[in-house]
Amino acid sequence: MIKSIVYKSSTIRFDDRGQGNPIVLLHGFMESLDVWDELADKLSDEFRIIAIDLPGHGKSGVIEQTHSMELMADVVKEIIDYLKLEKVLLVGHSMGGYVALEFLKDYPQNLAGLVLLHSTPMADSEERKRQRNEMIMDIKSGKKVKLAKEHVQKTFAKDNLDRFVQKIGFFKIIAINTSNDGIIAAIEGMKLRPDYREVLKNTNVPFLYILGKKDNFIPVETLENIELPKGSEVLIMDNSGHQGYVEEQEKVEERLRDFAKKCFK
Repeated sequence: MIKSIVYKSSTIRFDDRGQGNPIVLLHGFMESLDVWDELADKLSDEFRIIAIDLPGHGKSGVIEQTHSMELMADVVKEIIDYLKLEKVLLVGHSMGGYVALEFLKDYPQNLAGLVLLHSTPMADSEERKRQRNEMIMDIKSGKKVKLAKEHVQKTFAKDNLDRFVQKIGFFKIIAINTSNDGIIAAIEGMKLRPDYREVLKNTNVPFLYILGKKDNFIPVETLENIELPKGSEVLIMDNSGHQGYVEEQEKVEERLRDFAKKCFK
């Protein structure tokens, strides 16, 4: 069921379906809660699934010129409190993973578990910040459609492009329909985000890290620069790019089910 709250005068949309222990899904950059639809539908037979349109994405409004990870984590907290949920399993994909890490830093008491899906606790390098600044310039100069299409294409493994033509087209529509202000606010927030490696390393919250061997954004080698908390689980998928919950959906679904059962024991 699609619902919404008002946060700082902006509407924030979210989907709430199923019953049972709650799993909260946070999408990536230039995406929306709609990208989770198939996975959420499957998981909702056993769990309560809440998928959120992060600020400036989907049908959620733009709140500020910069959507910091702290601001977006506060939005997630607002929805969790609105739904009167004490503890949730938080799943963050890409940019949603950065928000999830900020939530871990600020509100660990509300987490039964944390999943990073094609994301990283590391801050942006100077080169990555430069690339993000170029993206902002492209948006401001009217190149959003081209940027959106290229970005979505790159999120899928090259080997999977033909297989997921329809899904890629759907993701491109979502990206193109994301407002210029929403895209820029998110880029500014990602550019300024802190390094979360110490926060992650020292947490007692159960943690699952999912990566794809063919990811063009978050390489598997990222693991070499991160010290994971004790008891962490890692899933490396052979046939996934940056969209493993689509490219190898059954594998992600199975692992999330197993992990959630452990988190809510």
